[in-house]
Amino acid sequence: MDLFIILVICLSCLILLSLWNESYARQKLPPGPTPLPIVGNILQLHTKNISKSITKDYGPVLTVYFGMKPTVVLHGYEAIKEALIDQGEEFSGRGSFPVLDKIARGFGVGFSNGERRKQIRRFSLMVLRNMGMGKKTIEDRIQEEALCLVEALKKNQWSSPCDPTFLLGCVPWNVISTIIFQNRFDYSDQKFQTLMKYFNENFEIMNSPWIQLYNAFPFLRVLPGSHNVIFKNYALQRSFILEKVKEHQESLDINNPQDFIDYFLIKMEKERPNKHSEFTMDNLIATIWDLLTAGTETTSTTMRYGLLLLLKHPEISGMITDDGPCTQDRSRLPYMDAVVHEIQRYINLAPTSIPHAVTQDIRFREYLILKVRDIISILLASTPKISV
Repeated sequence: MDLFIILVICLSCLILLSLWNESYARQKLPPGPTPLPIVGNILQLHTKNISKSITKDYGPVLTVYFGMKPTVVLHGYEAIKEALIDQGEEFSGRGSFPVLDKIARGFGVGFSNGERRKQIRRFSLMVLRNMGMGKKTIEDRIQEEALCLVEALKKNQWSSPCDPTFLLGCVPWNVISTIIFQNRFDYSDQKFQTLMKYFNENFEIMNSPWIQLYNAFPFLRVLPGSHNVIFKNYALQRSFILEKVKEHQESLDINNPQDFIDYFLIKMEKERPNKHSEFTMDNLIATIWDLLTAGTETTSTTMRYGLLLLLKHPEISGMITDDGPCTQDRSRLPYMDAVVHEIQRYINLAPTSIPHAVTQDIRFREYLILKVRDIISILLASTPKISV
């Protein structure tokens, strides 16, 4: 009896494997490593060097299965430029990122799609420009916040090791905060420290193996795990943002908007008769969270790695200016400009970027890419890991 059960199980597995391979071959996807049933190519990926583990044998356009879902991977300058620049409109959709999809719920600008994303993105860029983005006004705010950072660093006791992660995160947060909330936060503010703790904790968890597994198998949400910490932290962050929005509603002057929230609230009021308007409270809160999250983490991590690299190479730090340079100084500071660019190249901050998706079924090179497919761009540079 036991032998019979074993034979049935083996036969079932063989049938499943056969069906899987037939389905895989029939889809006419770009080439890639043969996926295993259920787990796909996950076991074949080298997490510290995805580029090396999957792209060397299959060219610049390939297919990788994260779990049972096929994902088209673009590798190399030519393929990425051809897709994201030359055919930018067709590749402008947002792919799935299950742990963040559950948070965003399709709202905001970071993980929305279609007409919603177009409208919110267009409006957000307009307001950010009105608030000084790309102009001297925002540069002045950055320099003021940089001075606050220097003073805060001077207050620390440098006789023993110190982790500057919190302070470096405060700088971009406060610059963005002046645009969104009209004010900055004092580094010693307890509520601010708690809020930054939630953000830093979430970013750390996002890079954990468990979240990579969650993104491949979203049904794992029913299990206990660190993904629940992310959702809990987001709920607290959302409450903070909602509290700030309510304060703005009470003090709003429609003839004199002071920050991003004011502009959005005025737009909401104008669009009130439109039942299909994208300017809703859900989109406002999600967009604020997107701006704070994206701007704070990328900038603070770049500064943290830059500080680490300059400590490792003091001969470099001695050759760059410490006189508070501004944008106008860029042309006369080529060495410093080169150092900033080399730091960005070296650290590979976002090696796979945000998942994209095509907005319609298209033919890319000799392959058919369906609208439902996720697109990942590998932006890794061939640089070794930093060691200190």
